[in-house]
Amino acid sequence: MRVTDTHSAPVRLRVPALGLTARVIPLGLDATGALEVPGFADAAEAGWYALGPRPGQPGPAVFVGHRDAPDNTYVAGRRVGATRLVDGAFARIGRLGPGDRVEVERGDGTRIVFRVTRVDTYATRHFPTSRVYGPTPDPELRLITCGGVIAPDGHWDANVVVSAREEGGPAAR
Repeated sequence: MRVTDTHSAPVRLRVPALGLTARVIPLGLDATGALEVPGFADAAEAGWYALGPRPGQPGPAVFVGHRDAPDNTYVAGRRVGATRLVDGAFARIGRLGPGDRVEVERGDGTRIVFRVTRVDTYATRHFPTSRVYGPTPDPELRLITCGGVIAPDGHWDANVVVSAREEGGPAAR
């Protein structure tokens, strides 16, 4: 997805408590109308829903990332060896707790600091869409990844949602 007004768009996400620094890529909606997720090739990056609020604007700025991803080696277009999973950018976000710091760096070099307010895990079939994506009067963040257990179909059966509120106005980097 292409973003206009790149100076206020997020370019980097930092979570000091986890040692996480991830480049941010803009995402939109897929063909079914669902929120896109980064491809497995981009598992070390965080995706930002560019059709929603920008960090620092009222409402929840939504970031999604992989908990894990297949790490396959290919030679001449053929997979070599067994598939194994490697950590994605959001592998450990479920370990965050209230008060932990999340920083978003924007294209103009400024950063906005958020503090975690809660961490929830929701069964995928009972995901509270309006609570997670619904409007809020103040700037907030949602960091979302897979969680729960791996179901028989090979997919995680839940989502981890980290909610955070803006600590104050943008600070110079």
